[in-house]
Amino acid sequence: MTPSLRITALTLYPVKSMRGIDATQATLTPRGLLHDRRFMVVREDGRFVTQRDVPKLALVRTSLEHEGIVLSREDFGRTRVPFDRKSGRTVHTRVWGDACVTTDQGDELSRWLTAALESTNPLRLVAMAHGFERPQGKADLLGEENRTVFADAAPFLVTNHASLECLNTALTGGGHEPVPMNRFRPNIVIEGLPSFAEHQQTVLTNDDYALRLHYPCQRCVVTTIDQDTALKNPRHEPYRTLTSLNPMPGKDRSPAFGQNATLVRGEGHTIRVGDLLRKKDPT
Repeated sequence: MTPSLRITALTLYPVKSMRGIDATQATLTPRGLLHDRRFMVVREDGRFVTQRDVPKLALVRTSLEHEGIVLSREDFGRTRVPFDRKSGRTVHTRVWGDACVTTDQGDELSRWLTAALESTNPLRLVAMAHGFERPQGKADLLGEENRTVFADAAPFLVTNHASLECLNTALTGGGHEPVPMNRFRPNIVIEGLPSFAEHQQTVLTNDDYALRLHYPCQRCVVTTIDQDTALKNPRHEPYRTLTSLNPMPGKDRSPAFGQNATLVRGEGHTIRVGDLLRKKDPT
């Protein structure tokens, strides 16, 4: 079968809810793109933090170095986080319903993070504890064998460029501003499908790897947060327009955008912008 789809963008997010890193290529792992959602921000009591309650997370930039990541924000400088900190306080937390055992990344980092996010309460950065494997909270949808680090549930989020174009046409037609794809924080963006046809796909494949698309991604208020300013849209857009345009199956008051996906084959292979993909029924 002749390839008909193409990857147009790749993004990984080393820290859950912080700004992502646009990449031309990335390494595929069963838990997502290498280094994706490797760290997470929590409160002192271990409760996890996202843009839902701290929108300024969008303003913290992330970059990769050989031995760790760099966090930075304008006017607040930068700090480095090693990938494998040797010691740290154990923190028990949850990612939605999944109980996780994590390792605190230190007081110095906590002070920087609290200041950079202009928080009145201390914030801390955690990594998954060595040897701990997070349980799969959506085994019925994703399979027990598919795990993640700190992503909400699925290792990959795949979105469709045509779906964004359709949404933006509806937004501008309703007198609203169009939005960029970063409102939806995908890992993989594809083109070559009609708008929202990603919801009908099962497997996307090429010679080196295959991704299984499981179920639509239910969107939340983060879609209303401008990722460049951390300001929320006062008219709750594009959430409202997207809900009317493409509701979640069986949930007509919640919008869907993109598909949650897992890796079928290709662990360790490189995925690249420009890769051609084929649609394929599961075997």
